[in-house]
Amino acid sequence: MLALAAAIGLLFATTPAANAYEPVNIVHTERVQVGPYGMTVGFSTWPLRAMQSLDFTFIPDDGIAGKSGTLAFVNPETGRLGRPQPLAKHPRKLEVWGLDIRALQTQGSWTFRFEIEGPAGKGTGELRDLAVLEQPGPPMAVSWSISLIPLIVLAVLIAVAWRRTKSRLRGNGLPATV
Repeated sequence: MLALAAAIGLLFATTPAANAYEPVNIVHTERVQVGPYGMTVGFSTWPLRAMQSLDFTFIPDDGIAGKSGTLAFVNPETGRLGRPQPLAKHPRKLEVWGLDIRALQTQGSWTFRFEIEGPAGKGTGELRDLAVLEQPGPPMAVSWSISLIPLIVLAVLIAVAWRRTKSRLRGNGLPATV
């Protein structure tokens, strides 16, 4: 009984540490003027690479209280502006807006377009020429090919085992009658 109470106590004592989130480390920042609002855009990884997950933070100079905004990306492959998405609080840094574990899919020169509405009115601004380098590691086709090898080997083993079992079942059928 004492051991059970100790185990439950240990479980509850370690739960807050297990639920704690790792803080967002901002290793590089860029400044953007969004109408009357100055804003700092922070990145958790620098230099940026395509298909590499990172955190983005968007920090207006006087905070996010009383403001709302949107963000849209201009993809360098298409050159078209994506659908604007509302700026929301970063899930691990609630005093700023941000994106948690997001990856930019292609290399090239990206543009982030911001719109902010707040006490000083509405403003629009862009972070242009954000260089995103090629994806780290081998090309996707090579990565997928290597990762599929165990699945292919498993399928071959199952096929061989099925053929052997099927031939044994046929060979061990009922005795022949004369």
